[in-house]
Amino acid sequence: MRLTVRRNRVAAALAACVALAGGLYALGPGAAGASSHREAPLIAMDPAVDATDLYAFVSPDRPGYVTFVANWVPFQEPDGGPNFHPFATDATYLINVDNDGDAKPDARFRWTFKNTDKRGSNTFLYNNGPVTSLDDENLLFRQTYTLESSFGGEGFRTRATNVPVAPSRVGNASMPDYGTLRDQATIKLPGGWRVFAGQADDPFFLDLRVFDLLYGGDLSETGQDTLAGYNVNSIVLEVPFKDVALRGDGQRNPVIGVWTTTERPRVRITGRIGDPRTGDRVQVSRLGNPLVNEVVTPAGLKDAFNASKPEGDAKIPQLVKRVTEPEVPKLIEAIYDIPAPATPRDDLVEIFLTGITTKADGPIKADLNSQLNNADVDPARFRPAEMLRLNLSVPVTADPNRLGVLGGDLQGFPNGRRLTDDVVDIELQALVGAAQTGQLVDALATGDGVDANENTFGGTFPYVALPNAAGVNTVGGGTRADPAPGTANASPASAATEDPGMSTGDMMTVVGSSLAGGLGLLFFAGWWMRRRNRTT
Repeated sequence: MRLTVRRNRVAAALAACVALAGGLYALGPGAAGASSHREAPLIAMDPAVDATDLYAFVSPDRPGYVTFVANWVPFQEPDGGPNFHPFATDATYLINVDNDGDAKPDARFRWTFKNTDKRGSNTFLYNNGPVTSLDDENLLFRQTYTLESSFGGEGFRTRATNVPVAPSRVGNASMPDYGTLRDQATIKLPGGWRVFAGQADDPFFLDLRVFDLLYGGDLSETGQDTLAGYNVNSIVLEVPFKDVALRGDGQRNPVIGVWTTTERPRVRITGRIGDPRTGDRVQVSRLGNPLVNEVVTPAGLKDAFNASKPEGDAKIPQLVKRVTEPEVPKLIEAIYDIPAPATPRDDLVEIFLTGITTKADGPIKADLNSQLNNADVDPARFRPAEMLRLNLSVPVTADPNRLGVLGGDLQGFPNGRRLTDDVVDIELQALVGAAQTGQLVDALATGDGVDANENTFGGTFPYVALPNAAGVNTVGGGTRADPAPGTANASPASAATEDPGMSTGDMMTVVGSSLAGGLGLLFFAGWWMRRRNRTT
């Protein structure tokens, strides 16, 4: 009887460990997803390789060049020390470009990262004094990267090595002039390339209460920028048109398609030291157009989409059906009595899968951003695929309209994506038929009530705003971030007043520790019970 009681106590202790681990697992950020922030079950548990947003636009201050902004590691709370938010060293981060419409990459740019950690067993601090430069001895943890490129399916060629990464912004006392650190991490390479990697303010702006019956069922829950105050890790690359256009000719072949991917070794071993570019790798994240994996792809396909390649999109009937018969217009009709356009939605096929062109016999009578519009494309090889498409020949707009093409600004989304494009309002309008009629739906004219980022974007490379320094839940006082260099695209500041809970990175640390502790107790309990059985 005493042995049974002891066994019951051990079982109760193990159950408590499991309950504790499960409870801690639920302590993640209050938001479920943004553009591609934690948008699929598996990637939500691996934030270091979670691609959040992709932007592609003609450089406003450098004619003949295109800029790609690719972001990873969502929901970075500025107070999230002591380890903060590095890039993963066992992963590869890629920007892919298709210029002939076959849904396969014709230009690839690949980053791999390396740590230099001087903390050892001496300290837990990221820095032990003010950091005034990237080689400051007070900066105890730093990262560098190698950039490689591949064109036309050839092997990767190294373009730069040991390039410094701008560190996580610890705070104003630790990094009194973060702009200088940003400048030192902004590098110009042969061929006119410019590149930056490091922390930045999350440029995506929206109100995520969309998941509460589309803003409360009466549009009363709008106007709060859910991502205000959060940071991301940005990779920004600027290259000449000739490096990404078909046959190097941006005049005859101005349209490109872009998407990001992240790859990890198929088998991960903690503490492994090796080259992440070698061995058997698996794609774990993919991102082209914003919000596709959130509001187009159903839950059961989200992980599969992250592992898939654009060339296979048209062969997935469930995915195609979610574009031709989208869920959101039906929800809007049920909640707001705004009639959903008739299906199949061939206008959305143009926006998301083919690009806008008259050569595909779609309902949008314009030639804008499909590779079919390139003079040297073979139409027989064209494949509908989800990617962010950009026409490099559209002139830079002096006064950008946040609604992009729907607002009469052909340089804006869905023709590429600028930092200032209000993609939530644009996609809501497109889903209820504005692209078909050419007229905005007045009932949804205010959208989510968040029309601009809380921080000012820069007018020069790398364009993204400096990372936030104050806590997301700061109420009154304190500077959330400094404006980025330049004066373009100013946005009003706004304050975030809701506590978003534990950051994604912190959640992963606690979950991992909790599960490890639970497993440790499990092994201990098994050993203890065997010992007691032998004694009894």
